[in-house]
Parts: sequence; C-alpha cells; structure tokens
Amino acid sequence: MSGVGGIGGMGGAGSVQQIMALRQQILERSGTLQEIHQAREAGGIQAPAAEPAGGGFAETLKGALEGVNAAQSRSSELAAGYERGEVTDIAKVMLARQEAGIAFEATLQVRNKLLSAYQDIMRMGI
Repeated sequence: MSGVGGIGGMGGAGSVQQIMALRQQILERSGTLQEIHQAREAGGIQAPAAEPAGGGFAETLKGALEGVNAAQSRSSELAAGYERGEVTDIAKVMLARQEAGIAFEATLQVRNKLLSAYQDIMRMGI
C-alpha cells in the first residue's frame, strides 16, 4: 500500500497545500468575474430588456450594438492598460477579450439570420 495516498495518489501536507492554492485561485477568479459583472452593469452594457416596452425593433437592435461596442471598447482599454503596465490582472484582460469576442460572434450570427430572413422574404411570391 505504499503507492496509495490522498487525492490523486498524492498524500501528505503537499496535497493539502495544493488544494488550498487551487482554492485561492478559484476565489480570486470568482472575485474578478464579479467585478467584471458589476462593471458591465454599471457601464450600461445591460440587456435591452431594461429599456421601456414600446422601443421597437430598431431601438432594441441599436441598444444591442451599443452594448457590443462598449464591450469591445472596454476590452481594448484593458489590453492597452496591460501593455502599459497599468493593469496587472491578466485574467481580467482575457475575460474582457473573451466577452467582446463572444458578443461580436453573436452579433454576426444575428446579422446572418436577419440577412437570411430578408432574402427569404424577397423570394416570396405575391
């Protein structure tokens, strides 16, 4: 039984220290995600549902595009700040980049669906 130990086959105080280090990393990343979420809400990158109910399609689309633009601007600002040495948290920079990338991809998919719907309507016979 000399090869059997704690978690993952490792025993002793080393594995406890590794678990505590992993726990600390998770807590730090969770805090960073919460900061980004709060900044996103405070920065006006809120979902268009916060707008009044009679806004219409154009207003909803405009709000969504402004949200994507704001996410991309925030990502660029954080990346530039990291390059200058002002921002030291690379996780925050990478999360902002991922958020901007996902928002842009979603915008492309919406555009593609709108274009497809428009083409389908134009092909319809009267």
